[in-house]
Amino acid sequence: MRLVPKATRFAVLVNPGNVTITESTSKALKETALALGVEVLFFNASTPGEIDAAFAAFVREGADALHIAGDAFFASRSVQIATLAVRDRIPASYGSREMVGAGLLMSYGTVLVDMFRQVGIYAGSILKGAKPADLPVLQSTKFEFVLNSQTARSLNLDIPPMMLARADEVIE
Repeated sequence: MRLVPKATRFAVLVNPGNVTITESTSKALKETALALGVEVLFFNASTPGEIDAAFAAFVREGADALHIAGDAFFASRSVQIATLAVRDRIPASYGSREMVGAGLLMSYGTVLVDMFRQVGIYAGSILKGAKPADLPVLQSTKFEFVLNSQTARSLNLDIPPMMLARADEVIE
């Protein structure tokens, strides 16, 4: 909210085909929106055409900002999503840096390279004879906050100096 301080209506794009992510994202964001006193609007998309329709709905509904739920389908459509967000001047966020490189405003999420490294360690342990049930459950410990300053400028948003200082990377 510090990047878009006047925002009161937040759109959230979810893929209804990914039930687990859709449900967890919806629950968490509804609770957060209630605590912050903002409105959250959910939109579904599971095809490229539905992404186009969702962006038309964001504009029609007067969404001030957008969060795209983590989903492999959305990640594969990063250019389409970033193009639409820039066209419609919607500040948008995603859970991984790839979309910020494509033109979204920001991301905060797991460092995927570290996650894949952990998967490799698990696989190596299993190949060496460890029983999967004996391996500890791990959660990501490395997260990154990435900002796209060019996108911020195009949206006439000022990135507060404290946010710039906290960012792991600022894409120019």
